[in-house]
Amino acid sequence: MLRKMGEAVATVARKVNETVESGSDTLDLAECKLVSFPIGIYKVLRNVTDQIQLITLANNELKSLTSKFMTTFCQLRELRLEGNFLHRLPNEVSTLQHLKAIDLSRNQFHDFPEQLTTLPELETINLEENEIVDVPVEKLAAMPALRSINLRFNPLSAEVRVIAPPLIKFDMLMSPEGARAPPP
Repeated sequence: MLRKMGEAVATVARKVNETVESGSDTLDLAECKLVSFPIGIYKVLRNVTDQIQLITLANNELKSLTSKFMTTFCQLRELRLEGNFLHRLPNEVSTLQHLKAIDLSRNQFHDFPEQLTTLPELETINLEENEIVDVPVEKLAAMPALRSINLRFNPLSAEVRVIAPPLIKFDMLMSPEGARAPPP
């Protein structure tokens, strides 16, 4: 077990160092067995956080993200968090004023993360395969840049299914009522 943990830590360190040394605008920590965003990474990335525009933390074991994560990487254009155990976002997600796309699919959201509706440049929201019943349709309809929201395989209420279509000007993907996601 310690050997596997050591390998996981080494993988994270290698990926972070690659980002710093190459001056890349992407930090890819997908499939690194992370249960939280490592605090030490903030220090290592302090000179390059302004240039990072895409962070991928997909397919880890994250249960939450901190407000520090959101405020440190406030220049992000894309955030990929699919395949974790997230059930909410910190209020500071509203500092991501340049965010264009967020992928929260295959997490554990029961409530729609309404802070996303305050992001002026957000074009794409993916919340496929969560447990969301209600959606703030009016707030979504007022988002200036929103082009697509994926809510497939969520137990959406009948009210959302009826109210949403005439109010929205973007693509809203929904599964048929009662549809369940295929097993992984």
